[in-house]
Amino acid sequence: MSVKIRVRKRRAIYIPKKLAKKLNINEGDLLLMDIKGDKIELRKIHDPIELALSREKFARITHDELEEVSLIEQRKRIEGSS
Repeated sequence: MSVKIRVRKRRAIYIPKKLAKKLNINEGDLLLMDIKGDKIELRKIHDPIELALSREKFARITHDELEEVSLIEQRKRIEGSS
């Protein structure tokens, strides 16, 4: 889908409503802007919490297992910073 837009004051560009709806882009969302040759590419940066809550669950972990892994990783970081 291609849409022509105009660059506004202070080089502001606005995402047309129909594109924002199609990509589920809302006020406050973060976008990543890349330059590819003479093109600008925008990609939505998905919120990991939103993804975790909205996607199908494929694994289970208990609180104790999570805590154990957390402690191991913390020890690694502490030992690595000494």
